[in-house]
Amino acid sequence: MIHRVVFHNSRMLDVEDVRLSPGQSGLMCGWGLFTTMRIIEAIPFAFERHWKRISRDAQRIHCPFPFLEETVYGQLSEVLRANQVREGCARIYVIYNQAGFWRSGEEMPPADLLICSAELPPHREPVRLALREHGRHAASPLSGVKVTSWLNNVWNLYEAQQGGYDEVVLLNERGEVAECTAANIFCVREGRVSTPPLSSGCLEGVTRGIVLGIGAGAGVSVEERTLRPEDLYSADGVFISSTNRGMIAADEINGHRIPTAPLPMVQKLEKAFSAYVREYVESRAAASGKR
Repeated sequence: MIHRVVFHNSRMLDVEDVRLSPGQSGLMCGWGLFTTMRIIEAIPFAFERHWKRISRDAQRIHCPFPFLEETVYGQLSEVLRANQVREGCARIYVIYNQAGFWRSGEEMPPADLLICSAELPPHREPVRLALREHGRHAASPLSGVKVTSWLNNVWNLYEAQQGGYDEVVLLNERGEVAECTAANIFCVREGRVSTPPLSSGCLEGVTRGIVLGIGAGAGVSVEERTLRPEDLYSADGVFISSTNRGMIAADEINGHRIPTAPLPMVQKLEKAFSAYVREYVESRAAASGKR
């Protein structure tokens, strides 16, 4: 559940005082963007990566983006202070206000900026994964864009949870593994760690990017490679990655049991990822005078 103080455009407000209008056509039709980031010791982890992705995606969907990185970072920091968040998560939303016919004559900016925070959502480990065919459309021009029209994700997750699963592996129109609804997926097989390429239709996840980047330094081969369900079923191990959950092992996919014995290469990646997080937090804290 989100915390009580949120930032809306130019003001810090109690969540009950935030006014959104049916005249915000982007809000009603899902023409907008969002990103979720982990808060560690009051530091928004990997903020620059999140900002780069959301600003790039704004161009892709023709959404006005008159926002400055350092300004928004400061506004996010205000929200964290107001809600006394040291460990948790935060979201930044950008909503296109002037799209399409169903808009009002109200005075409003081209795009709304909303910033809120919350506790970390609970999760189980290891995770059970369902499987959904045609869960991603890799050929879509919006493939890989983190838009606010998120029904496909939450509906697929709901369906999986009704079956007792924690998440669901989404296949694209070619039957290839793309990602989960709110996580990227990695397969450990034949001495390699593989994750689907962006051409699969997956989101360019922040944690995914970090894991790909730290592999060589950790002495682990981490690559992008087309995967099919059979690759996951026969894997030595499978894990998912997300902002809020880090790296989590899977022990079942679509009824197939997956080994969960600790794998040296995964342990190396986890150690390298923890070191990356610690270095980032300490660097940001030093730069902002928090220490």
